[in-house]
Amino acid sequence: MKVTRRTALLYGQTAFGALLLSRLPAKAADGETETHGLSTFGELAEAPDFKHFRYVNPNAPKGGNLAIQIYNTSGNQNFETFDTFNIYVFKGDGAAGMDMTFDTLMSGSGDEPGSAYGLVAKTVKVSADKLTYRFMLRPEARFHDGSKLTAKDVAFSLNILKEKGHPVYRSILSEMAGAEAEADDIATIKFTPRRSRDLHLVVAGMPIFSSAWWANRDFEASTLEAPLGSGPYRLSRYEQGRFVEFERVKDYWGKDLPVNVGTNNFDRIRYEYFRERQVAFEAFKSGQLNFVEEYTARQWATGYDFPAVREGRVKKEELPNGAPTPTQGWYFNTRRPMFRDPRIREAFSFAFDFEWTNKNIMYSAYKRTTSFFENSDMKAVGKPTPEELAILEPFRGKVPEECFNEPWVPPVSDGSGSDRNMLRRADELLRAAGCKREGNRLRLPDGSPFEVEFLDSSGALTPHTEPFQANLRRLGIESRIRLVDAAQYKRRLDAFDFDIVTLAMGGSQTPGDSLRIVYGSEAAKTPGSRNLAGISDPVVDDLIARIARVDNRKELNILCKSLDRVLRAGRYWVPMWYKGASLVAHWDVFSRPETTPKYTTGAPSIWWWDAAKARRIGLQP
Repeated sequence: MKVTRRTALLYGQTAFGALLLSRLPAKAADGETETHGLSTFGELAEAPDFKHFRYVNPNAPKGGNLAIQIYNTSGNQNFETFDTFNIYVFKGDGAAGMDMTFDTLMSGSGDEPGSAYGLVAKTVKVSADKLTYRFMLRPEARFHDGSKLTAKDVAFSLNILKEKGHPVYRSILSEMAGAEAEADDIATIKFTPRRSRDLHLVVAGMPIFSSAWWANRDFEASTLEAPLGSGPYRLSRYEQGRFVEFERVKDYWGKDLPVNVGTNNFDRIRYEYFRERQVAFEAFKSGQLNFVEEYTARQWATGYDFPAVREGRVKKEELPNGAPTPTQGWYFNTRRPMFRDPRIREAFSFAFDFEWTNKNIMYSAYKRTTSFFENSDMKAVGKPTPEELAILEPFRGKVPEECFNEPWVPPVSDGSGSDRNMLRRADELLRAAGCKREGNRLRLPDGSPFEVEFLDSSGALTPHTEPFQANLRRLGIESRIRLVDAAQYKRRLDAFDFDIVTLAMGGSQTPGDSLRIVYGSEAAKTPGSRNLAGISDPVVDDLIARIARVDNRKELNILCKSLDRVLRAGRYWVPMWYKGASLVAHWDVFSRPETTPKYTTGAPSIWWWDAAKARRIGLQP
């Protein structure tokens, strides 16, 4: 939905990749290479003297209010509530928007998949072996209290995130050997020889904390005291669990930097929390929210017929989105004995009738997700190419034989909602796995009744799940939907205490070492990790390690296709659906640049408040 200023981790997926390259690299001392930016597999699009990104309006006015919901999370954040302003640790439910209060060493571009340009760091010097990075800091960098931001703060932030941060951050920083302040304006970060290709870019996007502010505070504790930051916004007011509001820092030290020009245009950004989607929608209709991204096809098709839309005061748009497609689906907890057999997991796929669901519930608005790299060049299609076979052959006998043939795709139904052929195939798979039918009930191989629970904190997907459940009952499997409050939901996910859970994992144009957090064996046994399915496969680990170190796009695509085949053969999920565009609605109070970023809609992060429009429709604050 938004252009991010940093390499924020979205459920463990990072968008930044690997090699250090510069359009005009300068030779520094002792074999170092100095550059104004970092890139993945090619030259940076922006020259050292670039003034701003091409997709922003450098003269965008400042002012107005943006009122939205939280649409993505990282660290300990929760979609439905908050009880702490420290979002980078395991404990608590983190508040939305806190990342806006912290600066980072470098900032990303919405035009390049895997690039970073100087923010707190003006340049970076890299050793020939790419194990030492010396970030040259801007002397004007300041925290909100006026104190100077120095290399000591950078080193403190990285070291404490590695030691005490959320498991996501501890894992991704595991191969950072350490960070230290060489001088007030030089932060030196060293990596182990096992470092991943993209680790330096992840480090460049980590938040910078004030070491002095945290000196006498417990970093791992929940707190409703906002930590001192240096970013473009600071916390202004909040009501726990209901809303959190930020104000633009008028004297923000970095407002004129090229990476910030044309951004951070709203005077106030307010996140509203709602337990129920319909209540949130009513808030939007009344103007309490002024921008929404819609994820419900029925709502999009039928809900936006209210006076403000008919009068043109609310705009409804379908915006092209070049961002990677999330891998949304019902994920099995393979730690549960009932789901250890992939044949049982596959049987569930035959019980879900996507064609009926799409037509009758989602107005035929979606396409079926089939791949862990959907809608990209990394998706496995057809039989393996010779290059893929060269990667997969050493694993023959360790992976299902289908990895060497057509990749698995979910079945296509007759659209009836209860396709007998699909249910017959599901029954065959369950019996082959040792399940037995006793009357109308199915029993697991150990003789216990086959019962499962769909865990969620929202009823938004209940209409989609209920027909799925009806087919499971026809197979003799009893299922229930368990809706719990947001705090309990997060605790249960962190502890892997569920049978089946719905998850939408953010994708990446350049996958790297962060795949370990989602699919790696170590993450499978780490509470709070994003490997909710419990995938623990040495072949997957091996492929991820190679993906993390590959140095060109062609080989990356081949490796990801190979990983896709192995993951799909594991039947770890019942894949859902996707749409290659973002559905947004907003009150007509915004204007936007004429161009958009290549890999995001830019909405609403590079938009601005249009006072004339707001006056015309009566929403001028």
